[in-house]
Amino acid sequence: MKFVIAPDSFKGSMTAKEVADAIASGLTKVFPTADYELVPMADGGEGTVQSLVDATAGQLLTKEVVGPLATKVTAKYGLLGDGKTAVIEMAEASGISYINTQTQNPLKATTYGTGELIIDALDHGASKIILGIGGSATNDGGAGMAQAIGVKLLDNHKHELAFGGGELGKLCSLDLTGIDERLTQTELLIASDVVNPLVGPDGASAVFGPQKGATPAMVKLLDANLTHYAALIKKELNKELASFPGAGAAGGLGAGLLAFTNSTMAKGIDIVVEYSSLKEKARQADFVFTGEGGIDFQTKFGKTPYGVALATKEVAPHAPVIALAGNVGERIDDLYHKDAIDAIFATVGGAKSLKQAFADGQKDIAQTAENIARLIAAIH
Repeated sequence: MKFVIAPDSFKGSMTAKEVADAIASGLTKVFPTADYELVPMADGGEGTVQSLVDATAGQLLTKEVVGPLATKVTAKYGLLGDGKTAVIEMAEASGISYINTQTQNPLKATTYGTGELIIDALDHGASKIILGIGGSATNDGGAGMAQAIGVKLLDNHKHELAFGGGELGKLCSLDLTGIDERLTQTELLIASDVVNPLVGPDGASAVFGPQKGATPAMVKLLDANLTHYAALIKKELNKELASFPGAGAAGGLGAGLLAFTNSTMAKGIDIVVEYSSLKEKARQADFVFTGEGGIDFQTKFGKTPYGVALATKEVAPHAPVIALAGNVGERIDDLYHKDAIDAIFATVGGAKSLKQAFADGQKDIAQTAENIARLIAAIH
């Protein structure tokens, strides 16, 4: 019998690998001689670096970079087992965790550190980069990232702009002569499920700016500046990004990447499925286990358990997909059909505080997996 175990992390308590190990420990009590494939997963957001490093026997690297507030921060990223593919979460360098209500300033916040991670990945031999762009503190259209990779953003005096989306209204010209030449030969995959355009009522500033401290006046200014930025990119690079779906992701970092690098956008879960080799590992599976901290009707929209179900059913259509979650929310019936999830189980054992649930997480997951295994054994 073959079990494929491909969960996401239980955020705040366990990495995807720890969840996979817990599920396996429960199943092996009933099926000690079964074949097990453990494939830690993620959906392109938080935990993607760790999951892909674990799934491919890669390594974690660290780099001191410029944070969103222009102070130094230490960020980590991954080099996958092939030694040629880097995986970066922009939040590590430019994320919202580095700001608070006292320090947030979307007019000045910069993505410069994310660009520094891209360059460091090239220095470590990467020829392909996966970049997850959720959780940003920024609204600069990826301008800081562009500056870090060698683009000069110049005002009417040919002076380079200072950091932040508040400066983009001064932009008069682009100088790409200093851009790192290695980027022309580097494929960059943008992992994002955000489809917002760069500007307008559904754009980066209007939708996400307030989360980063933007007042209504700031939103208006930032949107106008990004509109100007997009117009100049169209004029000088012949790239139409103002209304491009996903260009507004991470405060417009999506637009900056599309403008200045050899990049394409894809759903985060699809990228992780590909680079973890999930489909290959799931061939001839008898059962597939997945899960994450919480599952509800929204899981259908790009979350890991649903993506795992769709991917594994392509190669093992008769293998039931069983999802485990710390919290099972509303309308899970939306997730049930023959090509997706077959059963969902809550793992928390009894009423307990959140702190205790986190502490008992691995034990509860293992117990739930063992109980399911005993049911499978009884039926078979």
